[in-house]
Amino acid sequence: MIAGLILAAGESRRMGRDKPLLTYRGRTFLETIIAALDAAGIEKVSVVLGHHADAIQSAVSLAGVRVVVNRDYQRGQTSSLQVGLAAAAADSPDAAILCLVDHPAISAEVIGKLVQHFESARPPVLIPTYKGQRGHPVVISQRLFPELLALPPESGANTVVEVADAGILLDVDDPAAYEELIEGSRQ
Repeated sequence: MIAGLILAAGESRRMGRDKPLLTYRGRTFLETIIAALDAAGIEKVSVVLGHHADAIQSAVSLAGVRVVVNRDYQRGQTSSLQVGLAAAAADSPDAAILCLVDHPAISAEVIGKLVQHFESARPPVLIPTYKGQRGHPVVISQRLFPELLALPPESGANTVVEVADAGILLDVDDPAAYEELIEGSRQ
């Protein structure tokens, strides 16, 4: 079983508003990613919140997912990864598929392809690529959980999967990137 893990704890400083609550194709970024994981058959999903956690929980339906709050979110993304991996580990998954809330254009098809590849090859880390560029989501084997829980990762993945979906590269960090995302979805 592969668990879903969504990191949505950051302050969204460059964006100027909470990225989990931005909308894409009629849903919030957070709802969009949860729906993609669900459509790909990922049954156990943990969402890590931090900055404005209460407001995000009030604004988004998180029924069916485990919500964990990283009280130390200001320490950075690694701290949220560690909180999320600790929560996901409770389900004893073979791996976690790590999604970042500012990458809402991931598709269930890409998630399915990553799951399929992981299940057949069992690499420690699996990173999708599009035209040679690495993107998200990333699959992390449970074999690496203890190491990641102890230290921030220092190296990249040893396995890369080419996919035909530019959505893995769309990182929405500021208003200009958000406008590009919305404009692109209208085409």
